[in-house]
Amino acid sequence: MAELDVGRNSVQLLSFGFAPTPAGALNGGEITNPAAIAQAVHALTFEMKSRRKQAATGMWGTAVIVKKITIPRIEKKLIAEQIKWEAEQYIPFDINDIHLAYHVINPNSNSETMDLLLIAAQREIVGQYVAAVTGAQLQSSVLDVSGFALANVFEANYGKVGGETVALLNVGAGVTNFVVLQGGEVIFSRDIPIGGFHYTNEIHKEMGVTLPEAESLKISAVAGSPVPDEIHSVLSATNEMVTDEIRNSFEFFAGSNAGVMITRCFLTGGSSVLPGLSEHIARVTMVPLEILNPFLRVKANAKNFNAKYLRQIAPFASVAMGLGLRKAGDA
Repeated sequence: MAELDVGRNSVQLLSFGFAPTPAGALNGGEITNPAAIAQAVHALTFEMKSRRKQAATGMWGTAVIVKKITIPRIEKKLIAEQIKWEAEQYIPFDINDIHLAYHVINPNSNSETMDLLLIAAQREIVGQYVAAVTGAQLQSSVLDVSGFALANVFEANYGKVGGETVALLNVGAGVTNFVVLQGGEVIFSRDIPIGGFHYTNEIHKEMGVTLPEAESLKISAVAGSPVPDEIHSVLSATNEMVTDEIRNSFEFFAGSNAGVMITRCFLTGGSSVLPGLSEHIARVTMVPLEILNPFLRVKANAKNFNAKYLRQIAPFASVAMGLGLRKAGDA
């Protein structure tokens, strides 16, 4: 959770915190136990001493569908109605059971067609997210897509990088958000169902230890503390599995966006610090890799944060920071 003070010309991080996800409360982005999530969020706001009531929340994984579609160019005011008909062809749910939104890619193009990102979420799952937020005694002001929040924090720190096609990877516990920006516009967003838990699970299986013990061994390896040699072997083998999935997504993007070449890739996420992972990703994608810094231009309150702590939380902070930059009514 990130608490931001967003002004017209500046953004400042006021407080930051994180807590373990309650066991069994999330499944691939769907909240299966809103009360448990609400309790964890409420405890976190209390720990952070935050008095804010407006919350922006990120949806990810199976909770939300993001799909690029192409339709004949029409007037902006007609898109909302047209998109309902288009959605029925692409969304595998009853149109009456979903919340629907869209984003026009390159709206100033003179082409006879227009590209849109279609965003859909089942009403039931949206209700789970809202219940988790309101149960934490907060108001659900914005429901965003985590991948879009990632793009938001990138733009706040690096600008629109016009003329470049840039990939963003946020490697979390159970999912990796993969977003592609072209001229500052999101042109692709996909959640890859891989993350830090796969490393924990492989250690659990290979070493015959409990999942909490496997997690502890993984964290020790990340910190550079002594661990059995077998742990490094498991981490290396899992790097291969994880990066294969990432490479497949890069290839899928290339196949569905002919002639568009990714020129740079930025990496973040709590699991991005796993030993050897960044090197593996750079090798299999053959794209120059940089570490995304969510505090490059977005500054932190000097009374609450020192440089060492900011470096420690940076991999975890990107999506929360991107959400905090949102305002109710933002497109």
